[in-house]
Amino acid sequence: MLSTLLVIGGVLVGLFLLLALIVSLSARPQTPARGTTARGSSWAADAGRPHPDAWSPLSTTSTSEIPAVH
Repeated sequence: MLSTLLVIGGVLVGLFLLLALIVSLSARPQTPARGTTARGSSWAADAGRPHPDAWSPLSTTSTSEIPAVH
């Protein structure tokens, strides 16, 4: 009985640590004050365009922004 509880507790602790590791590795990297990055930002939020709305008509995105598939 005690060994079963220890095994279950160990598994839960291991899963919690794995979750913490995944969250820490997938976090957005820290950047200096907004707009002062040394290189161009690749985040979609910083592209200067509003977020697309799923219910709005098709955007006016030019075909030069869509890469061709060869």
